[in-house]
Amino acid sequence: MARSLVIKVTAGMESPERCNQAFTVAAAALVSGIPVSLWLTGESAWFALPGRAKEFTLPHAAQLDDLLDAVLTTGKVTLCTQCAARRDITVDDVIEGVRIAGAPTFVEEILGDGVQALVY
Repeated sequence: MARSLVIKVTAGMESPERCNQAFTVAAAALVSGIPVSLWLTGESAWFALPGRAKEFTLPHAAQLDDLLDAVLTTGKVTLCTQCAARRDITVDDVIEGVRIAGAPTFVEEILGDGVQALVY
């Protein structure tokens, strides 16, 4: 069975290097042909909104909006239900292709055969 990667990113603009690492690993895995599911939780929840990833900058790092676009194109992006609710983000607010789901869906994904989960 093929391996896949589930990445939960909890950091946002307050911790730019940790945040960027999660997106970079997700995009690199996809380029390598590995299926990726990227979960936006905590402060990274804001990147589910149009234009927010474009506001993120980190010297010597790929543009976050480009990395997010890559994951949206060939992977899966999920916004945590509770994280969205705490920020008054609804399904009507998010970028096309971003789904909102909760802990049961996350647990189901990470317990699949051949799945590697990473948390940043």
